Amino acid sequence: MSVAQRLVSWFGAGTADPDALPVRTSMGRVSNATPVRLLGFDQALVGVTLALLIWGLVMVYSASIAMPDNPKFSQYQHSHFLMRHLMSLGLALVVAVLVFQVPLAVWEKMAPWLFIASLVLLVLVLLPFVGKSVNGARRWISLGFMNFQPSELAKFAVLLYAADYMVRKMDVKERFFRAVLPMAAAVAIVGVLLLAEPDMGAFMVISVIAMGILFLGGVNARMFFAISTVVVIAFALMVALSDWRRERIFAYLDPWDAKHALGKGFQLSHSLIAFGRGEIFGVGLGGSVEKLHWLPEAHTDFLLAVIGEEFGLVGVLVLLGLFMWLTRRIIHIGRQSIALDRLFPGLVAQGVGIWIGFQAFINMGVNLGALPTKGLTLPLMSYGGSAILMNMVALAVVLRIDHENRILMQRGGR
Repeated sequence: MSVAQRLVSWFGAGTADPDALPVRTSMGRVSNATPVRLLGFDQALVGVTLALLIWGLVMVYSASIAMPDNPKFSQYQHSHFLMRHLMSLGLALVVAVLVFQVPLAVWEKMAPWLFIASLVLLVLVLLPFVGKSVNGARRWISLGFMNFQPSELAKFAVLLYAADYMVRKMDVKERFFRAVLPMAAAVAIVGVLLLAEPDMGAFMVISVIAMGILFLGGVNARMFFAISTVVVIAFALMVALSDWRRERIFAYLDPWDAKHALGKGFQLSHSLIAFGRGEIFGVGLGGSVEKLHWLPEAHTDFLLAVIGEEFGLVGVLVLLGLFMWLTRRIIHIGRQSIALDRLFPGLVAQGVGIWIGFQAFINMGVNLGALPTKGLTLPLMSYGGSAILMNMVALAVVLRIDHENRILMQRGGR
């Protein structure tokens, strides 16, 4: 089976067109391909993304509509968070359309500079006169119309930098000190700045993105597992040496304990109550009780709990299926690019798949009580301007990669 035929089989039926196109394989031979429909972009990927965005918009409104009844938010209208989220979606869509116009060659040249820019912003956010502090964490820079979170840009910047780094170091990828150590040092610098905010959740995502790209780029398996062991030990030490992180672990292990139920285990216990109330088919849209000032951060980190209460097990499984499909599709676009001898775009696409899939996995695990509580939003759905913006930028880059792949196949790989 030719490379192109394998690619079509990965994407499944529904991509056929009456005219077969020649495709140049990675070995340089030109072969007749199984027919491929040459659209400007992956319509299915766009459709699933829009479905998640619209569902998220509805759920943010449902989860936040009663918040002005709380004296803390009494100055807001009931539609305040809906309108802010709608503005964020509008901005993200406009930026995504613009990003789609940028060739991947430009992103490859910009990768080191974007990484440096993200480091500068991570430093600036720690300054009292620049960064905005919320609940003891200094993670945001106020832009007036929105609060921008530099850690979200850092995820994207590290992703591009790691992909560019692996392309440049491909000849020495088997050598630890020349291939792995410099990238590990770069991630460590980002980690120090993120932990100063503190934002351990973002550091976890960035570490997994970087490690995933190193692994997919062909780093020796023994070196990869050695790095993984060091990272796990490092995160374990962070928890062991931090009293409040350690309390979160104990609360996760037994959220119903009287000592935790009104403290660190409060969010988790009420999240589990929400899922319990939802049962199989849920209590119906808008019928959640836990969002009525019982479940903190119901419109951000714990949006899935409201979905589980209002749509039940069926709704959660549908959402899980959408994220699994989305992640798989993005990874396959990356595989397609690599099969066409486009290493940088391929690693970027697969890095985006790792980012979206891993963050969704962590958020769902936290909401369901399978993982310790961690402040990570549900991609594309939770309230948060900078998170939605950077998710859309990343997906626009993936669509651009797919678009360039289609052009390359149409031209016979030349």
